[in-house]
Amino acid sequence: MTSDRTPREVFLALVDGIAGERWDELPGLYAERTDVTHPLHPLRVPALRTRDDLREHFRPAGAGPRLRRRVSDVVVHETADPEVIVAEFAYRGVVEDTGEQFTQPAILVLRVRDGEIVESRDYLDHLTSARVRGQLDEVIAAVKIAPR
Repeated sequence: MTSDRTPREVFLALVDGIAGERWDELPGLYAERTDVTHPLHPLRVPALRTRDDLREHFRPAGAGPRLRRRVSDVVVHETADPEVIVAEFAYRGVVEDTGEQFTQPAILVLRVRDGEIVESRDYLDHLTSARVRGQLDEVIAAVKIAPR
């Protein structure tokens, strides 16, 4: 699908879609063949290479705490390459069951071609994500046994 959406517009659609939990819409922001990595993920998860990989990635995991979040502190840096932006932002939210507030800072380096994400390096605070989902102990245990 060819689109006139700029990299900034695609980025905003992505983070707003995540904050709004519009999971079914998110894979459509990516090209059929893409390269999405999470270089700082504590479990060194594999890259997502297709739109189907992204559908699975964005599929709700089921039971877990209900999070309400919004996007804040957005700064988008244009680069010399018109396809590439570097976006700094944070999700600010609350765990509805406990009232715990959280901030999850992030940086995305996106390459958008014809209105679709063809490459993304997602630098997220994965430990905060695990903590607010009640999965921190599980992640730490997995890191302890993961091959280096």
